[in-house]
Amino acid sequence: MDTRLRNRWDRASTLYQWTTWGDDHRFSSAKDELFANMHGRCMMVAAGTGNDFRYFPAGLEITAIDISPRMLERAQPQAAKYRGDLKLEAMDVRNLDSFEDERFDTVVTSCTFCSVPDPVSGLKELHRCLKPGGKLLMFEHVRSRLFPLGLMQDLMTLVTKHFGPDMNRPTVANVVKAGFRIRRETNVYLDIVKAIEAERPAASPNENR
Repeated sequence: MDTRLRNRWDRASTLYQWTTWGDDHRFSSAKDELFANMHGRCMMVAAGTGNDFRYFPAGLEITAIDISPRMLERAQPQAAKYRGDLKLEAMDVRNLDSFEDERFDTVVTSCTFCSVPDPVSGLKELHRCLKPGGKLLMFEHVRSRLFPLGLMQDLMTLVTKHFGPDMNRPTVANVVKAGFRIRRETNVYLDIVKAIEAERPAASPNENR
C-alpha cells in the first residue's frame, strides 16, 4: 500500500466530512439517480467517511474500500445504518489482489479518480474485478472541454495536487483507456461534474476460444 498516500488521507479524515458537506447536499439528487442502478455484489471505491452510503439501494452486498484506515473508522457508524450487508476494507484501488477476477456486478465511485495516482492503473483493476457486462457507476469531477474552464482547472491543479485532488483529470477518456464502454455521460454541473455510467464489455464468443 502507498504509505505516503495513506498518511495524507488519514490526516484529512478529521475534517473530511465537513469539507464535503456542501457538495453532499448540492448533488444528492444526482447521486440518488446514479446509484439507484447498483445491483448484485458491489464495491465502492474510496468510501471516505461514509457520506454516500445513504444513496445506496437497500439489500445489497457491498464492500467499501479506502486507502485510509482512519477514514474507515469514521465511516463505521454510517456503514452500521445501511440496510443490507456493507463491510469496510482498507485497500488501494491500484492493487486489488484480495479480489478474484470477475467478482463484482457493480463498482461505484464518488469524487475518487481525481485523487488516485496513475488512475488508469486503478481503473484496469476495477475492470478485472467486474464481471463481463458489469457496471461502473462514477460521480466525478473532470477537466472541462471548454477552454477557459479547462485552463482554470489546469492552473488550480498546480496548487491542489500537493495536498489533495487534481482538478483537471480526463476521467472519461481514462475509463475508455482501461477497457470500459461508456453507456451514458451526464453533466451534473456544467461539464465539470459528471455522472458516468460504463460497463465492462461482455466477452465475444471468439475471445473464449
